[in-house]
Amino acid sequence: MKKLLLAVLLTSSIACFSQETTSETKTIYKRDITKNELSIGALNLVAFGALDITYERIINPNSSWAIEGFVKALNRENEDVAEAYSRDFSLTGKFKYFFSDRSAWGFYVNGLGMLSSGEYDNDDYIYVDDGNGGGYYTEIDSDKKYTDFALGFGLGGKFVSKQGFVFDLSTGIGRNLFNSDSPTIVGQFSANLGYRF
Repeated sequence: MKKLLLAVLLTSSIACFSQETTSETKTIYKRDITKNELSIGALNLVAFGALDITYERIINPNSSWAIEGFVKALNRENEDVAEAYSRDFSLTGKFKYFFSDRSAWGFYVNGLGMLSSGEYDNDDYIYVDDGNGGGYYTEIDSDKKYTDFALGFGLGGKFVSKQGFVFDLSTGIGRNLFNSDSPTIVGQFSANLGYRF
C-alpha cells in the first residue's frame, strides 16, 4: 500500500510540475519577430485614384521608421475629389513611437518630413482701372507648379494579426517651409493594408 501511495504522489507531483512549465511558455507569432512591413493606401487608391505605398522597418518594440511614396495615378480633374490633394507626388519619411509593449503595433504618434510637388490653385487679385477715376479688384485663377518640403506630426493606430497582416489607420499634418506658391498646410489621412515579413 505504501508503494502504491508513493507512486500516486510521485506521478501527481510530476504532472503538476509539467503543467506549470507548459503554462509559462509563451507562443511567439510571426508579427512578434519580423521587422519589415509593406502596405498600400487602400483609401487613397479607391477614393482618390492615388497610389500610396509604404515600407516600414521596426527598430524595437516601441519604434519604427517608414518611407511613403505617393503618386496621383488617375486623372480626376473633373471630379470633386481632385480638390483633396494639390500634390501630384510626395515622398514622406516618418518616425513612429508606439505606446504599447507589443512589437510595433497599437496607438502611436509620429514625426514626419514630406517632399512634395504638384500644382496649387493660388487665386490672385488684381486692380482694374475703369478709366473714370475708379476701379475694382478682380480674381484671376492662377495654377502654379511647386516643389516644397514640410515638417509635421501625426497619430494613428496599427493592428497586426498573428500571421502578419497589417491595418494602419493614421492622420497627420505638416507645414510647407520654402515655396510661397505651395499650399501652406499639407495633410495626410490614410487607411493602409499590408503585410509584415
